[in-house]
Amino acid sequence: MGRRSAFTLLEVLISIALLGLILPALYQSVELLKDSNKHLFDYVEKAKKISKATEILYLDILSSDGNLSIKKDDFSRLCIEQTRNSLYELPSAKVCWIVMKKDHALLRVEGNGYLLPLRVDDRVEADLVMKDLEVFDVYHSMDKVLVLIQQAKKEPISFMVQGVTKPQKKKKMAAKKAVKKKRPPGNQETNGTKSPGKTPPPI
Repeated sequence: MGRRSAFTLLEVLISIALLGLILPALYQSVELLKDSNKHLFDYVEKAKKISKATEILYLDILSSDGNLSIKKDDFSRLCIEQTRNSLYELPSAKVCWIVMKKDHALLRVEGNGYLLPLRVDDRVEADLVMKDLEVFDVYHSMDKVLVLIQQAKKEPISFMVQGVTKPQKKKKMAAKKAVKKKRPPGNQETNGTKSPGKTPPPI
């Protein structure tokens, strides 16, 4: 049998037709793989942000002096009067974790000497932690702090910090009453003149 030198026109057309069927399927598979990788990357990034946020909150509480102010509303508002866990290289800072009404966004506010609501001249740093919060509750009992966090359509997060003792209330020092020392009675001065004696009756 003689060797074939080239493909026939029919074979070329069949190959092109098969390639036309295979390429769209390959392209679709590549696009699905890219979308899957993108979703996985986004999920990992969000998971990193959430784990980083919970780590910061954990360290804020653990490094605090135990003076925690918790205000209950639709969400808890946690204010730590003094913590050594500063993101802005402060020796100690006041940190508040609050949930905004808009988008139910969780914010971390760090500074010193400020009160809520903030004033224009307050020097603080506010960082957006996460949005679409459904649950943010904090409970402080004895030396334990329990934190519950849940975003919409996400698994809830909870953790407990132990060893956070509430600061003891300073005992009010009772003012010592000055003891008034009674002045010792002085010697009464006697008059040098003798009292006149009774004159004897006449005989």
